[in-house]
Amino acid sequence: MKVEMTELGPVKRAIRIEVPEEEVKERFRRAYAELNRQVQVPGFRPGKAPVSLLERRYAKTVEEDVIRTLVPEYYDRAVRQTGIHPVVVEIPPIDRVKIKKDASFAFTATVEIRPKIELRDYRPPNPISLKPDKRTVTDEQIAKALEVLREQQAQLQPAPPGVSLKEGDFAVVDIEGFLDQQPLDGTKKQGHLHRIGSKIPVLGLEIDQHLNGQVEGAHIEIPQSYPATHPDQRVAGKTVAFRITIVSAKHKTLPTLDDEFAKDCGPYNSLDELKDKLRDQMEKALKRDIEDGYKEQIMKRLLDTHHFDLPQALVDREVTAIVRSQLHARHQKRGITDELDEQALRPEELKKLQEEALPEATRRVKLGLILDAVAEKEGLTVEEADLQAEIARMAAELKIDTLELQRIIQAGGNDSRDELRSRILADKALDFVYRHAVIQG
Repeated sequence: MKVEMTELGPVKRAIRIEVPEEEVKERFRRAYAELNRQVQVPGFRPGKAPVSLLERRYAKTVEEDVIRTLVPEYYDRAVRQTGIHPVVVEIPPIDRVKIKKDASFAFTATVEIRPKIELRDYRPPNPISLKPDKRTVTDEQIAKALEVLREQQAQLQPAPPGVSLKEGDFAVVDIEGFLDQQPLDGTKKQGHLHRIGSKIPVLGLEIDQHLNGQVEGAHIEIPQSYPATHPDQRVAGKTVAFRITIVSAKHKTLPTLDDEFAKDCGPYNSLDELKDKLRDQMEKALKRDIEDGYKEQIMKRLLDTHHFDLPQALVDREVTAIVRSQLHARHQKRGITDELDEQALRPEELKKLQEEALPEATRRVKLGLILDAVAEKEGLTVEEADLQAEIARMAAELKIDTLELQRIIQAGGNDSRDELRSRILADKALDFVYRHAVIQG
């Protein structure tokens, strides 16, 4: 086998691969022998048809089969021989490749390779230095957390007769719209519980300012004018009178912060025990947040101190992934369940999304390559136990069964599993750098 590699750019190569004539002849001999056993040729017993006859009938099919077997095998050999690490491969389609059974066979593969990264200092004696994050959980934060729990345990009690509603109070209201003194179909709502100050419209109407200062049993009429261009022709250019009755007024009553309150919140014997639990949870959350902040510093430092060319195909692939994720989120927000279709977007809209995604895609690809280099240098690997642990973590986060998530990943084929493995390896590499970093002060 002859291999010639031509540099097309910093991370792009053309590999010309030539398969020896003897090997080509042998592959054709095997292909026709296998074909002879499989086909029925009139006038000949199975396996006894002349090769010349098979060539006249099946030459193109056999040529394609030989190409299909030779190209991937000899491409793999050439990659091993040259020692390159392709990330994207472009092999010419079969209909553009010519082969003869009595001559050598040559084809050219264009590949984008992983850049050669010269890692900068990230471990002793020259570790990455981090700015300290000295945040702690304060008594004020504990107090705020307790107030959140009080709000969750709050109860609505009937307001004393004659007491005016104020912001934060609740009112049970009946509301109905009238047009020309007649009830307007579709504008009736009864027993609606509304919190004063929430600014949540009711039947499209802002009612907070009208309820504030009112008392139980009050009747309110609110005129609402609609423009002539309103889509509902019944009210276009007219004024609807919304009549509101305050059926009942309620005050929110917060429980007293005592040991009984703590017992209502869970398996706690006292308020102090509840506070200790809150502090422990908040300190763990803060520790994770601080650690994430340190890792953000590390990632920025790695990106700022390493400079190399990126395989464009990897960046393009990441741009596509980001755009698809954004479209998926947009679909979910709108309650759309149809499959994503980028082709349905206007070309200028798709181009805008791609341009907006490019900086983040570039950052992700560059950081991924750096962390891959760290993992390779430090001999980090992903074991089956690592995969199972990550699947279990993801299942808990997504609130689905672990076996169900495993089935989803398996359905995605090798690409899904490889993507998961790559992410775990990158996390391991980042953790390695973090463990060897030094926090100032």
